Order: sequence, then C-alpha cells, then structure tokens
Amino acid sequence: MSRSLSHLFVALSATLVMGTVQAEEIKVAVAANFTAPIQEIAASFEKDTGNKVVASFGPTGGLYTQIKNGAPFQVFLSADDRTPAKLETEGDTVKDTRFTYAVGKLVLWSPKEDYVDAKGDVLKKADFQHLSIANPKTAPYGLAATQVLGKLNLLETLQPKIVEGNNISQAYQFVASGNAELGFVALSQVFKNGKLTGGSSWMVPQTMYDPIMQDAVILKDSKGARALVAYLKGPKAAAIIKSYGYDLKK
Repeated sequence: MSRSLSHLFVALSATLVMGTVQAEEIKVAVAANFTAPIQEIAASFEKDTGNKVVASFGPTGGLYTQIKNGAPFQVFLSADDRTPAKLETEGDTVKDTRFTYAVGKLVLWSPKEDYVDAKGDVLKKADFQHLSIANPKTAPYGLAATQVLGKLNLLETLQPKIVEGNNISQAYQFVASGNAELGFVALSQVFKNGKLTGGSSWMVPQTMYDPIMQDAVILKDSKGARALVAYLKGPKAAAIIKSYGYDLKK
C-alpha cells in the first residue's frame, strides 16, 4: 500500500472511530401525550446525527418524582411549564435551557362516529356511563379537563361517571377500548396530518382551560442533550410537532 493510500486509510479510520465515540445515547423523560411525536422526531434525529434517544413516558407529575429520586434522565419534555420551572428553581436543571417546545390542545373524543357533537353538548345530555380523563393531580391534560367541566358547571354532576387514567395515554386507552364511551384526551393522540384519525370529537376552545405550554429542559448537560434540544427547535421537529395538532409558541 502506498504512503498516500496508507495515510488516507488511517484518516478515514480515525474519522469513523471519532463518529462512533461522539454518538450518544440520550435518556429523555417524556410526557405521555408526546409519545408519538417524539418517536418520529427521535427517528429523524438519529438518522441525521447518529445519536440515539431512549425515551421513558409517563405523567408529568410522576416523571418529576422520578427525577427528584435520581432517575438518570438528561432531558425532560414536560406537559406543562410549571414542572420544569419548579425543577429549575430547585437547582435540578442546566441553566438557561428551558423552552416551550409545543402548545397542547385538549379534545373530547369518542371512537364512535357522530357520537361527540362539535359543541360538546353530549356532556350535558350525560347519556353515557363513563367519561375518561387523566389524573388531574399529576397530568396537565387531566387538570385541563376538570377546568373545562368546571366552566360548564358539570364537574359535580358528572363526577360519578368520571374514570381517571394514571396519565393521558391510559385515559385514551379507556376510550379506545370501549371501557368509556368518551373522554378528554390530547389532540395529538387522535390527530395526524391535519385530520382526525377516526371517531368524533369536540375541539375544546383553548379559552376554557389554562394554556398547556409544554416546556423542555436539560437536566444533565452533554453534547447529545444539547444536540437534541437544538433539533427540537429546528424545522424538521417543528413540522412533526405541528402535524400532530400542536401549536408552536409564537
């Protein structure tokens, strides 16, 4: 082998080794409502950067408890802005890394066609056995659901019919499986590429509940964590996020 080819071989080998060393496995705590979008974003991110996202899903309150108990997450994608802000004040985040990655929307949904009307009057008729919501104490979408019912003066009336999921994924499963006729879920769970994926729904006016500003923050600094956060702010992630019905912060 000539000296020039030998040098080229060494240089290419070094580049490959450096690429392998630089690739990271990033542990991310993700609010349950963002399950489908982050899986799509993670696949795109891994293809573009070589870094791998290892996501753990759950209710925001539950993820907060895991973080406080020492879970080795590097990035936290919350379903609200309060929990990351709280971690920030408690000294558990990397300074100046918190930002709003998505603005969530609440929808009343049933897999049955023509069951939920466009104004949500089905709630007032109350001719159903079970209404599914996420736990309002740990899941921001569950809290939003109780705020809507409160605005409609239906919270006390419908309380006996309410079934609570531990998180928004379980609340959705109660409805999708038929164990509840309808439920308040995240729009992202029943929406893709500009349309409802099935069933019937009432898009709850965002004036009826506190804004669901979903914030992300870095918990443990690394090049991989920084790269993921930068990617979440970029155009490819933005397109995926919007395709699931989320708004982006203006």
